[in-house]
This record gives sequence, structure tokens and C-alpha cells, in this order.
Amino acid sequence: MSLHTDSPTARKLARHYADAHEALLSDVRPDTFMTGFPPAEAQRVTWANWMSPPFNKWGFRHLARLRPSITVAAGEGAPSRLPVAAEDLDGFSFESICGLTVRLDEHLLASHCDAFIVLHRGQVKYERYFNGQTPSDRHIMFSVTKSLIGVLAEQLICEGVMNPQLRADHYVPEFAGSAFADATVRQLLDMAVGIAYTERYDDPTSESSQFGYACGFQPAPAAYAKHASLYQYLPSLLKKGEHGGFFHYVTATTEALAWVMERASGKACAQMLADVWQQLGCQRDGYFMADPWGRGVAGAGYSATARDIARFGLMLANDGLCDGRRVLDSRVVDAIAQGSDPAIYAANEEFSNWTPGASYRSQWYVFNDHSQALMACGISGQYLFVDRDADVVIVKQSSLPEAVSVFDPDNVRALRALARHYAG
Repeated sequence: MSLHTDSPTARKLARHYADAHEALLSDVRPDTFMTGFPPAEAQRVTWANWMSPPFNKWGFRHLARLRPSITVAAGEGAPSRLPVAAEDLDGFSFESICGLTVRLDEHLLASHCDAFIVLHRGQVKYERYFNGQTPSDRHIMFSVTKSLIGVLAEQLICEGVMNPQLRADHYVPEFAGSAFADATVRQLLDMAVGIAYTERYDDPTSESSQFGYACGFQPAPAAYAKHASLYQYLPSLLKKGEHGGFFHYVTATTEALAWVMERASGKACAQMLADVWQQLGCQRDGYFMADPWGRGVAGAGYSATARDIARFGLMLANDGLCDGRRVLDSRVVDAIAQGSDPAIYAANEEFSNWTPGASYRSQWYVFNDHSQALMACGISGQYLFVDRDADVVIVKQSSLPEAVSVFDPDNVRALRALARHYAG
């Protein structure tokens, strides 16, 4: 349902912006965590609370101190240069879904932004950090990870290593009897899998909670610890309905895709990404959170600096090239940018209100209404936005207190408004 200026959600959003304006004027400093030996309990971030506010402001950028991780090595040379041609975009404004005209700096503060970087024609136009984050800090990207995996999957298809028309159980026989068995690789890529999956985070028996326990995001209460790894969890998910059509957004589907990719290629997804990462001139290693069996969490577990995520986006904006060197087949980005049938997605009111003009393909949101811009996003405010026509790349890392927030539509509006600004 569309939001209006007099709706409770719109009023809540307007209050958040008013509070942000006051915070800008008073220059409020964030709380500090994990100080002291040991830290006081009120400032202690642990495996149990790192995803919960206010601890997530520290936890999102220090996950490797709390959970096992798998390194995605940067190259051995110096980081690639991102020339700075700074512009003052603090006062850049866009129209909020609540009816207000909102300044960019107010939006970033209100939406708990930790890092924000805008590139135009490969130059850094704007870069801001908040809540103690620095340019060298790595921040979890949650479901932006899916989109990185989608790029790698399309590369395997271009190389002929993986056939998108084959069933998932051709590559992973362990899927027999599960939701994924008779889904094609393309249906996995496009999240078009009919699956029985409930997103109830307060129910320890729900599929989403069981996913969190199996991948290691949260410690499992003893009574509900069913699966020791994603390898055990994924075959337990059952089919519901038919495959195809409007997407059913389920992180476990990306994990199933990653398993197929690993079997098809003989490589772990972390190694596949490292093959790309090392060619981008990244400033730091990235890392995947590892599940209890040491498997990378491919649907939501990647952490990297904002600048390095921007380097990945810049390579996509340049059709797979980095500093004139080919990193990916040029067909990869074209395949993603095709999008899916926009009519199917426009017919879903919730989806079209959040991302008007978009469809979903290969783990990316694709704006079919303008320039085939690509958007990757994750819970609590993580974004990578790539507009090839405008030659714009934007990264946002955040620590919103909710996984799904009233700010989600405005995040999309801000990204698209900035791209239009530079499209001229």
C-alpha cells in the first residue's frame, strides 16, 4: 500500500527526519562499545547480541572478532587509485515517500548510515563516515552478498561451467525431496523457487530462525538446534507451489545456488570471489562469515570496506573491466541488466512501491524503467547501486535497528535521485 503524508508510517518517518535535523545541529556523538578490559556489560558486543541495536553499530563492522571467517584476499599490489573530485552533497535533496523534501545529510543520519560513497566517472564525489566507522573498516553487507554471488554465477554460465537450464539436483543430488531438487539453476538465480519458508524471527522453529542457527548468525537454543551446517539445513526445506513467476525472496535459495556453483566449478564461492577481488585493486581483504562446518555464508555473510565494494561496482559499471583489464566476461553484466518481466513485478503492490520500475534477475534488482540500473541491497540498510548510463556507483553501509525499515523506500529514492543528478 502506498504511503501518504498522513499515514502512521509516514508520520514516523517524518519524526525520524526531524530528529536527524536536531542531531545535525547538536553534533551528537555515538556511544562507544567494547572499551575496557573487559568491557562493561552495557558496552559488550557478543555473538548473541551483535545483530541487535545498539550493539550492531559495532558488531556490523567487527564480525570477524566474533565469528569464524574465510578470507577473500586482496591483490598484492597497492590499492587502485580512486581519484577524488569532491562535491558538497550534504544539501542535495530528494522527495521522501512521506512527502517531505529531505537533505542528503539528514537522510544519512536518520537512516543510521555508517559509510556512504558516491562515484561518478570513477571519481569520488562524496564520502562520509559515521558512528565510529573509518575508511579502512570492513562492514557486513548482508544480502548484497547475494548479488556478488549472482555475478559469479553468471560468469560460470558464460564460461560454460554451469548450465542454467539443468535442475539443481543434477549438480547436488542431496537436494532430492527438497524444494530445490526440480528447480532449474536459472530459477535459483532469479529467486523463483516455490518453497515453504516463513520469516518469523521471534519463532525459533521458523525456517528463517533455523537458517540463522545453521549458518551461525545466532547461537541456537539447545531445544531448537536441528542442523549443524547449511549443508544439513538446505535439503530439509520443502517445496510449496510451483517454481517460476514472481520471486520468492529467500536467503536459503542463494545458499542452494552457491552449493550448485561449488559443485559445478569445484571451487568454493570464497575462492571464486577472490579471483575477482584480487584484480580490483582492493585496499583490504574481504571475508565471508563461516558456518559451523567452515562453509562461507553466501547469502548474507560478506564484509568489506565501502571503498572496496565501490571498486566492485565500478568494475560492473565498466562492463567487467578494471583499469582496462578484463575481469569478467562483458556478457555477465548484460545478462543481469536484462531484468525479468517488469509486468510481473509491477503487479505486486508492495514490491513496486518500494522499487518502482524494477524487476529481479540473477540476485539483483534491475530498474527496467531507466538505464537498466542495478541495485543490491541487504537488511539494516546495505546498498550497492550501479547505473551504467549515468556512470554512477553508490555504496551505503548502515546499522539500522530493524532488518526491514521505514527508510527502505527512501534509500532507493535517494540513490536514484543522485544517479539522475549526475546523468545530466
